[in-house]
Amino acid sequence: MSSDKRKRPVLRADARSAGHPAKARTAAAKAPAKPKPKPRRKTAAKRRSSARSGPPRGLFGRLFWAIRRLIGWILGLIFAITWRGIAVLLLILAGSVAYHYSTLPPALQLTDGRVRGSVTLLDRDGDVYAWRGDQFGGVIDANTVSPHLKNAIIATEDRRFYQHFGISPRGIASAVRINLREGRGPLSGHGGSTITQQVAKLLCLGTPYKPESGMTEAEYEADCRRGGIWRKVKEVPYSLALEAAYTKDEILTIYLNRAYLGAGARGFEAASQRYFGKSAAEVDPAEAAMLAGLLVAPSRFAPTNDLERSQRRAATILRLMEQEGYLSATDAAVARANPATLSEAAERRAGGYFADWVMEEGPNFLTSETTEDVIIRTTFDQDIQAAAEEALKYVFETKVSPGSKAQAAIVVMSADGAVRAMVGGRKLQVSGAFNRATQALRQTGSAFKPFVYAAALDLGYRPNDMILDAPLTINIPGSGPWSPRNYTNNFYGEVTLTEALKNSLNTPAVRLSEQVGRENVRKVASDFGIAREMAPGPALALGASESTLLEMTAAYAGILNGGSSVAPYGLTELRLLGDSEPLMGQAGGIGERVVSQRAAQELTFMMFQVIETGTGGRAKLPDGRQAAGKTGTTQAARDAWFVGFTADYVAGIWMGYDDNTPLTGVTGGGLPAEIWRETMRRVHEGDPQRPLPMTLPPPRVEPAPQIARQERPQIEDQIRNAAERVLRDVLGGLLGRN
Repeated sequence: MSSDKRKRPVLRADARSAGHPAKARTAAAKAPAKPKPKPRRKTAAKRRSSARSGPPRGLFGRLFWAIRRLIGWILGLIFAITWRGIAVLLLILAGSVAYHYSTLPPALQLTDGRVRGSVTLLDRDGDVYAWRGDQFGGVIDANTVSPHLKNAIIATEDRRFYQHFGISPRGIASAVRINLREGRGPLSGHGGSTITQQVAKLLCLGTPYKPESGMTEAEYEADCRRGGIWRKVKEVPYSLALEAAYTKDEILTIYLNRAYLGAGARGFEAASQRYFGKSAAEVDPAEAAMLAGLLVAPSRFAPTNDLERSQRRAATILRLMEQEGYLSATDAAVARANPATLSEAAERRAGGYFADWVMEEGPNFLTSETTEDVIIRTTFDQDIQAAAEEALKYVFETKVSPGSKAQAAIVVMSADGAVRAMVGGRKLQVSGAFNRATQALRQTGSAFKPFVYAAALDLGYRPNDMILDAPLTINIPGSGPWSPRNYTNNFYGEVTLTEALKNSLNTPAVRLSEQVGRENVRKVASDFGIAREMAPGPALALGASESTLLEMTAAYAGILNGGSSVAPYGLTELRLLGDSEPLMGQAGGIGERVVSQRAAQELTFMMFQVIETGTGGRAKLPDGRQAAGKTGTTQAARDAWFVGFTADYVAGIWMGYDDNTPLTGVTGGGLPAEIWRETMRRVHEGDPQRPLPMTLPPPRVEPAPQIARQERPQIEDQIRNAAERVLRDVLGGLLGRN
């Protein structure tokens, strides 16, 4: 064995190589030896992996590990549910938008959303004086409307209208903040709605009104306008569908035509015509601001309701327009210094009572229930209406105690029954109110007496015939004796019929009624137009029956026109908008003869004396114009009347309390006569004087042949007794001579 102690080389296996073994060995020998890698620190991922692999040691470590694992699981679950929920909501929203998009018609079909039609009322000259129903002025669009109006609407309602996509999260958040700051609910008050969302409301989210639903149209619209979170949610897809289906200007066009702006005006064209008498394409900045200011509360800010309040609101809109750069500071200042005012027709708001009456007189399907736009021409005279309203206001301001609750009504008409003016109460600028001229049934008092005298004159009596004014007692079956008395409690003996009427004596009127027959009196009154059931007893002559002021005025018109009946009317022509031929015409006027012309003209003379020297002296016109009339005061002064006429017009006045409280110190010859005088003085201002159509009776040269029926037997007995005495004397003389 060798004793060589050299260290033996380490035996190594040959490196495997795809090439030649020798070359592999050579390469391996030449390659430098690789250094031994150093141990590395654990990375964050490895640490997390290590942590997931199991809990750390120690109680607190394990507890912390468990809580962290739980929180991580919860957050992961919330994230998973949230993104899946959002995805589902987006799919639902997309489906809802697509559905609404598929149901939307062309934009032009959505401009007029009225269920009812409108009625435009014209006066006798063809000028508009009143509107009823939903007025639609015609389609306007965002390109033809006044730029000032367009800018005012955008500045007021949605200043980012052309930038957003139908809803404005920023606007909603701002509205919520304002509502909470003002102590309201988050969506109570300011809604933050864009114009697109407001259009969605106006369209009721695509649900049209159906009368068979059981809701009124007003209830339907209120339901469409109601707020709340769920309503806001439902508006979102419909608003997005509107934005997808229409351009911004088309959406604005729908808004311009459907928005309600007070006084029955639907759309800005109708409102502009209603308030300013001009098209919405022509309004100036002040008028545009006033119209835009109506959007927040149409009834409250309507200029016909409170012009000053509407002007203050318009000033706010002008400030917003200036802030948004739509108006220069100079233009805004000029507009504020010259606020918008109403047109003459809108300012007058004339004939509310008259318009309501005409609407009731026409057929419902063409008036209150029309689905068409109707034009009605009437007998209404705006100047005469103004005269009546001014007269009523003047007398109550100068002659009546402040705070009085007494009411009054006025009717003015022509002799053929064409009603020219109507005041149904002291509250003048109203519609839909109780009309005391047409709806109040009141006892007529002595204003009924002309019908008693008309019946007598038609039977042959003459104005200068004598009648007895003396105590009278009539036994009424079932009621006992009845004794009428005069207002003065005095009796005047033998008087003419003219004196009895002009002094409104009661016992002569009753005696005359009994002589000619109550049925004849009833017939004359009924034929003249008193359509109500009349009192059955002798008190008929003293006006115990009830009537309306319109009926009484029409009956007196029959006296003026020569004795023919009159049917009062206000409608002369009714046609549909756009049609040249009327659907119907006048439904009233002069009817059949009631009394002879002689009787009517003699009665006119007697009623002329009522004003000249009788109880109606306070109705005498200051210019000396001839007038005839009759006072009337009912028992306990619950009603006071004056009805009379000139050669041109008939006017009736009633005064009293709605609850039948007696008037204090008022008779028909007092305040009603003064209201009549003030009315007729204004009505005839500038008109030429014309004489009344009356016949003056010939002077009385002998006592009237008419003697009361109850006195005739006594006279006949006296004549018979005198004849018997003469006969006895003659016979006695003859016998004695023989």
